Amino acid sequence: MIRGHVSAREQEPIGVRLRRLRLERGLSQRELAGPGVSYAYISRIEAGTRRPSVKALRTLARKLGVSPEYLETGSELREVDERELRLADAELRLRIGGEPESARDAFEELLREAEVAGDAASAVRARIGLGLVASQLNDPTAAVTHLQEAVDSGEITPVDRPDAFSTLSRAYTLVGQDDRAIELLEWSLHKIDDDDPQNVSAYVRYAGYLSAALTDLSQLERAEHVLTHALDRAEGVSDAYTRVRIYWSVARLAEAEGRPMRALEYARRAVALLEATEDTQHLARAHLLCAWIMGLEEKAAEAVPHLEQAEALLGDSADPTDLAMLRVEQAKVAALLGTPQEAVSRAREALELLGPHHEQQRGSALWALGEGLALERDLAGATEAFRDAVNAFDRTSAWREAAQCCRRWAKVLRDAGRDAEALDALERATDYAVRGHSTHQAPIRR
Repeated sequence: MIRGHVSAREQEPIGVRLRRLRLERGLSQRELAGPGVSYAYISRIEAGTRRPSVKALRTLARKLGVSPEYLETGSELREVDERELRLADAELRLRIGGEPESARDAFEELLREAEVAGDAASAVRARIGLGLVASQLNDPTAAVTHLQEAVDSGEITPVDRPDAFSTLSRAYTLVGQDDRAIELLEWSLHKIDDDDPQNVSAYVRYAGYLSAALTDLSQLERAEHVLTHALDRAEGVSDAYTRVRIYWSVARLAEAEGRPMRALEYARRAVALLEATEDTQHLARAHLLCAWIMGLEEKAAEAVPHLEQAEALLGDSADPTDLAMLRVEQAKVAALLGTPQEAVSRAREALELLGPHHEQQRGSALWALGEGLALERDLAGATEAFRDAVNAFDRTSAWREAAQCCRRWAKVLRDAGRDAEALDALERATDYAVRGHSTHQAPIRR
């Protein structure tokens, strides 16, 4: 691990360090001396009665075969360089090592050091790190605090830190500030237009984020307008990632508009392109999208290979939200295939991973749990899970999902001979379907 403490060599007075290095190399003071650096001068430095000048440091360091920084401080790196190295270590620990708690401790220490040293760039990186850690640990309030401060610093842009801006947008949504999320993403698009108008890839990335956020709020007309403009901007672009983002966004929007076959077509295009790019995380998410669409069509057997691919690609250090959504889709497929024990187990694991936030995703996990419990003939447990799922969808204005969940709930109740309750659930389904229809606008034709 990159050190964060002062070593014994760095605690040496400079005169002690100079004498040690001279003796290690078998040099006398006269032999080390040179133009502008007399042996008497060296003697006073070693005795601690003289501080070497910058010129003397460079001359002595060159003859001793060390850097001037090491001769002066005992460290091969300048303080700012060492801090950058430790920041990189913490970032890699978070992204690759899957160690959010230890990364958080490192970022907190680095933030304190950077603020004391007046190192604004390192302080911003540490704040971004803390925001990303908070997101991984399902603490969107802390993520908002750290990431918004990083954005407000003016040290980062949507182009150079898309992870910070996208995570901040998602965190705003999770704390119920959808308007702030939309505002941030719209500002990001304007910023790219103003500062880097030729960067089509960045524009499409944020258009995808914005269209997804608007789709989740059932603002389909606005989402399609954003996406159509991005498609026009990206006409003729050959960059694979840009086209993947477009296909991904088109798939999501088509599914929201009730056109699953079009959604599946574009999801498959995204998968095909990503397979040629080695971007495993996005490829895993594309496979999850395919599995989700097939699950909606109740094509469980066809969804299984996509889920297997997604799990293999996500690996051991998967993002908790990605892993949770994998478990949700696995639970749904298990229920469709008539294996209730697996459905219940997968759904409960998803709920644990999601924690108290990610309301809409929790609704999906609770729905899957209800399906599994119904197959186990635990009607009371299934009813509670379906009710909690519908309430979660209601709180996030996910009317279409709420309507579908109510219909499944009604079927479970009807099969159990509880017709009056089944009728109530169907009435709720109708109400949600009407609400969803009122926000659904005709798609823009190209």
